[in-house]
Amino acid sequence: MAYDLQNKLVIAISSRALFSLEEENAIFDKEGLEAYYEYQLSHLNDPLDKGSAFRFVQNLLAINKKFDNKLIEVIILSRNNAATGLRIGRSIEHYDLDIERTGWTAGTPVARYLEAFKVDLFLSVHTPDVEEAIRSGVAAATIIPHTPVTTEESDMVKIAFDGDAVIFGDESERVYQEKGLEAFIAYERSHAKNPLSKGPFFKFLKMISEIQDRFPMEASPLRTALITARNFSTHERVLGTLEGWGVRVDEAFFQGGVQKYEVVKAFGADIFFDDQETHLKDTSKETPSAKVPYVR
Repeated sequence: MAYDLQNKLVIAISSRALFSLEEENAIFDKEGLEAYYEYQLSHLNDPLDKGSAFRFVQNLLAINKKFDNKLIEVIILSRNNAATGLRIGRSIEHYDLDIERTGWTAGTPVARYLEAFKVDLFLSVHTPDVEEAIRSGVAAATIIPHTPVTTEESDMVKIAFDGDAVIFGDESERVYQEKGLEAFIAYERSHAKNPLSKGPFFKFLKMISEIQDRFPMEASPLRTALITARNFSTHERVLGTLEGWGVRVDEAFFQGGVQKYEVVKAFGADIFFDDQETHLKDTSKETPSAKVPYVR
């Protein structure tokens, strides 16, 4: 009987997001494809260092230990070819990651395979693939390379999200960008009873919420936070929208323009999703962070 991914939370991730391949990529850029392949094959027995998204993936997979049937699947989808996948495979075994499915496209855009694998979230360092994934309706973000602070396995996964243009649509963001803060606040108050539209990460957040519902609230292995630059004066529309969607967010912070990185750090996020470089350049120094591209 064929294995069904339909009712799983499926995360697709590029090899460079899971492992640190910056040195290897520099060889590719400077010396070409053949030198890159030779280097990988000559270092088959050298486990790759952990990459920006490693902790997030490791802790997500640990949730499966609480169930007889897997809830979460992680799939490697890479622009590399199958030969370079040998070292990736050995590194997966070295770190004892329960990853059984991979795809190696040899330069073909990976976004065309997301539907085939029923992917709910795609993480990559290659922005064009991320943008194409967003266009196809899959939650996706570009991982910002950083040195992980800690990668110890935890019994809880913490995920932090920005609001506008991430969980929600960007209509309110456009009002702010085009007309300023006062117009934005007036717009939100006049639309307080009108739900916000669904953003690129709505489906992913919904699936996270459905997994949370399998546990008592105090015992869930997943914890979420909304960390937004909005003022609290605009909270009614935000919270009313989440309530209407039946989506659970455990913690919510209305920053009112204050820098986000300290709150993201205090929350202890395994990953933080935002659409603004100005926030991510600070959060990524200590927290795995990913940029959600603006695609219309």
